[in-house]
Amino acid sequence: MRKLLIVDDEQRMANLISLYLTPYRFKCVQSLSGQEALNILEQESFDLILLDVMMPKMDGWETCREIREFSTVPIIMLTARDQKIDMIKGLKLGADDYITKPFDEDVLLARIEALLRRAGRSQENRIEFNELVWDSEQYIVSYEDKLIPLTRKEFEMLGLFLKNPKKVFSRDQLIEMLWGFDSETEGRTVDSHVRHIREKCRKEGFDIDTHLTTVWGIGYKWR
Repeated sequence: MRKLLIVDDEQRMANLISLYLTPYRFKCVQSLSGQEALNILEQESFDLILLDVMMPKMDGWETCREIREFSTVPIIMLTARDQKIDMIKGLKLGADDYITKPFDEDVLLARIEALLRRAGRSQENRIEFNELVWDSEQYIVSYEDKLIPLTRKEFEMLGLFLKNPKKVFSRDQLIEMLWGFDSETEGRTVDSHVRHIREKCRKEGFDIDTHLTTVWGIGYKWR
């Protein structure tokens, strides 16, 4: 189930959006102010934010700017203002899309789905972590713009860790996912690949040992 944060100072509007989207397997969390939204985002993660522009105290522009200081979560601005300059302003502040009120509910759903698909592809193809970049389209890993020469299996293994932070992978799981369930690869081959990843990342200055950790007796995880 995908998780949305609806930020709108009008309770009725927030309720209507939640009522419409919930049957489409969205978990909708509501916030009635920009500051409350920021507080929620410090505690929870979301797949997408629907952000109203015209709110008292902290408007949607400022809220969007603050969110972009620490998060790349997709943002759709919702507003009654249909001026071109307002749309450009929102996009420049980091919003991903802009819908004017009143809006057609089916159009809203279609725009949400399209943005989630784009975000999913982007997240799958390129991951950035503390200036370490894993890019499956170019098939490269770099740190501070310095290339880290990984083999194909090392590249795939690092990508698996980056896409699943805090998940512990046993050696058997890694063998099945990277070599295949019928492979005769042994656990020491996994250990060797992990060792090479660490050595190559250390050489370029990335603090790999803080993040790619050994879970004794089980396997490895990224934190």
